[in-house]
Amino acid sequence: MEEVDVAPVLTNIPAASNGKHLGFAWGPGDILVYETLYKKSGPKGSSCSFIHETTKEDLPSKNKKSQFVSISKNYRSVIRASMEELRQVAVSTKDSKVATQYGNQLSILMAVELIWNLCEVLFIDSAPAGSLLLHLLDWVRLHKADVDEKAREVLQSESPAEHRDYWDVVVSYVLQGRLEEARQMLVKQATLQPAARNMYKLMDTLLSKMPFYNPAGTQTLSEFDVKWRHWHQEVTHCCQDNSFASNRHLELICKILVGDEDTLLEHKELLGTWYHFLVTRLLFCHPTVKPTELHFYAQSCMTIFLDLRSVPEPLDSILLAAFEYDIHQVIKDCSIALNNWWFVAHLTDLLDHCQLLQSHNLHFGSNLREFLLLEYASGLFTHHSLWQLAVDYFDHCPEFGRVCLELQIERVPLETERKALKVLRICEQRQMSEQVRSICKIMAMRALRNNRLGSALSWSIRAKDAAFATLISERFLQDYCTRGMFSDLDLIDNLGPAMLLSDRLTFLGKYREFHRLYGENRFREAAKLLLSLMMAKIAPRSFWMTLLTDALPLLAQKEVIFSADQTHELMLCLEELTSSVNSTAPGTDRPMQDEDIELTKVELLRLALARNLAMAIVKEGTVES
Repeated sequence: MEEVDVAPVLTNIPAASNGKHLGFAWGPGDILVYETLYKKSGPKGSSCSFIHETTKEDLPSKNKKSQFVSISKNYRSVIRASMEELRQVAVSTKDSKVATQYGNQLSILMAVELIWNLCEVLFIDSAPAGSLLLHLLDWVRLHKADVDEKAREVLQSESPAEHRDYWDVVVSYVLQGRLEEARQMLVKQATLQPAARNMYKLMDTLLSKMPFYNPAGTQTLSEFDVKWRHWHQEVTHCCQDNSFASNRHLELICKILVGDEDTLLEHKELLGTWYHFLVTRLLFCHPTVKPTELHFYAQSCMTIFLDLRSVPEPLDSILLAAFEYDIHQVIKDCSIALNNWWFVAHLTDLLDHCQLLQSHNLHFGSNLREFLLLEYASGLFTHHSLWQLAVDYFDHCPEFGRVCLELQIERVPLETERKALKVLRICEQRQMSEQVRSICKIMAMRALRNNRLGSALSWSIRAKDAAFATLISERFLQDYCTRGMFSDLDLIDNLGPAMLLSDRLTFLGKYREFHRLYGENRFREAAKLLLSLMMAKIAPRSFWMTLLTDALPLLAQKEVIFSADQTHELMLCLEELTSSVNSTAPGTDRPMQDEDIELTKVELLRLALARNLAMAIVKEGTVES
């Protein structure tokens, strides 16, 4: 439902003698009054204002009603555009079965637009007596457009007045109250019959004099009723004195103008439907019908028009419920008859904004509007591409919308990473933390199974899952030990604060930083970082030998990189590592595999550390002296 309120315009009244100001906030048809009191500035206090908000009138205003009618027409324009598109596709397709399917869908849309238009007239616009009939005439004309096609065919012929459908067009125009067009057609016939010119002139006068109510005019409904009755008496007099007895066509038109029921029923094929019969009967018998009287005439016309042996179609029952102003029955019958929730959900939403459904709540808490929107949105979630639209519908259901969204979002299949990011963005925008973690874990596990460590780490960080981030960091370190290089360097280099998620992830980020410093020949910084990784105990014990081995190139530099104290600390780490290996029970897995190679590394490290310690002591002693 689109927003219809506008920003209020503030109108301030000049200050009174007591220092008070009165302001008005003008909204669309509503007024919000408030009073402001200003304290004088000075030693006793600073300037401030007090606003007293009055109760805002919350009834639908005329301005709002026009906006709701405009919104309703926008809905109908979309429906009619879809109808036109379906019609074109149905005509262009060569497959008869497909054409039949399109035809069925077109019939459904035509019924939907017919019902919506009537609901717009009766409920949203809520036209009063006088205007009501004018709206109903427009409604019938819009949905009985075959007369226009037939009229074009007649007028494009060589001799329109002699065309076989000429009189059907004239009578159809009269039945729809399109008297000006009927007069223009009769002129063509009058030209061919000079002897009957006076008779045609009399009919033209009767048609031209028929009054139609003008809501924007100065004439009251009572004055219009008097004028219409006078005209009706004149037409009745012409029928009674057989003014058109010599021309059966003009006599027929005269009987229609009188509102003769038998004559109208003789032309069922031109009327087509009982509701067209209803509107025509009101036009020529009860033009000032009131909304409260409409249901009586509707029931009567449907009973008379339909064959007593036939059962009313679902569409007939829906329209009759509308004429009876039974909104909830209309919605109920439409929910049963139509093949999806789109129509009832959007119509109910609009009617709810018009405050026409306030008294109807469901037993389980949600109102009718929210229930139907939830049903429609849940259906959309099963569609492979329309599921994203459902999110907006859930957002506009204040009571159960979020709960339903949380349940539905977990069922969306995450076939691709792109789709997963869409779902994740939706959850993050709505602070759905549990769903965010769930999606990230699923994607992280999938990436890990496919050995895409960078993607797996990225998803685990988004999930803020420390345990999983630790596991993937271990895999990164194992991969480094195997290959001698890191994969996904861009990700590791730009971990930032995310590396604090777990100790192992912190170690991974810092260890990569050590390699970067070493590659930039910043040896002292690299050495300090390497030592801190070992002393802080965040490096896995199985990785200590790798760290110590990484220290060998630094120990081999001509310039002393590690100080005496730092070298001593490295020695302690090496001894702690070797002592733990020596204490491992025979026959068990040891932290250092392939003992010959590892023993060689230990000996090299001891020699390098001893050499560096000596050089460091000499250097530090020389500096002190």
